[in-house]
Amino acid sequence: MSLSFYWVDAFTAQVFAGNPAGVVPLTEWLPDATMQRVAFENGLSETAFFVRTGPSRFQLRWFTPKIEVDLCGHATLASAFVLFHHLAHTRELIHFNSRSGALAVTRRGDRLELDFPSHPPTPVPPSAELARALGRTPESCLRSVTRWLAVFNTAAEVRALQPDHALLEKIVPGRISITAPGDDCDFVSRTFVPEAGIPEDPVTGSAHCTLVPYWAQRLGRTKFHARQVSARGGELWCELAPATGSGQAGDRVKIAGHAVLYMKGEIVS
Repeated sequence: MSLSFYWVDAFTAQVFAGNPAGVVPLTEWLPDATMQRVAFENGLSETAFFVRTGPSRFQLRWFTPKIEVDLCGHATLASAFVLFHHLAHTRELIHFNSRSGALAVTRRGDRLELDFPSHPPTPVPPSAELARALGRTPESCLRSVTRWLAVFNTAAEVRALQPDHALLEKIVPGRISITAPGDDCDFVSRTFVPEAGIPEDPVTGSAHCTLVPYWAQRLGRTKFHARQVSARGGELWCELAPATGSGQAGDRVKIAGHAVLYMKGEIVS
């Protein structure tokens, strides 16, 4: 087996920051078990695999070291970056088909913009179990179809949080985002994904499918500059937007950011 491999840092303009993703372009699908082993060997939060299905259309899949996931923002951004900058894709728009339906990435100057589904959260009673796992009781608690959202008062609280990851592994669903108003941006966040074997994800594009509709409702507007304040850190420009042909904001979330190549090579066995 000989496959091209790209390591891309997403949602950052410099290496050693953002969220690293592996990208493996394919001409045809490998067995699922092989792709899972490649992702495990890479040890990155996600490795993306894609197969071309048309001039500007691709089937896209994402694997953590542990499981295949339904949606991944940073590895989608990384895949588009590889197509635009290393595989001579000349069109400004890329269509991906995925387990989460149709996705798109558009080149916007030096940023790439994801077009993702909106997963608005609903307020729920505070969870004592979640508070114990996070080590601090949030101001409020919400749930979307994919994750918990714990809201705090300040960015400093979000940065200082030191969760008990063994307790977080018992939370269902096992995707937990925390957020607060930002100091130098509209809002900050961190995300923990124990169900996928990721204690803390450095920058989580898919979490913004829930974060953006929450902040849109809270702040009464639709455009945001966000930071994920993990150890690596990342920067995102987001918008709550209507689906094509719809006049109502809220159907889709636009998530834009930079990406940079750290490494490219060959998988040989």
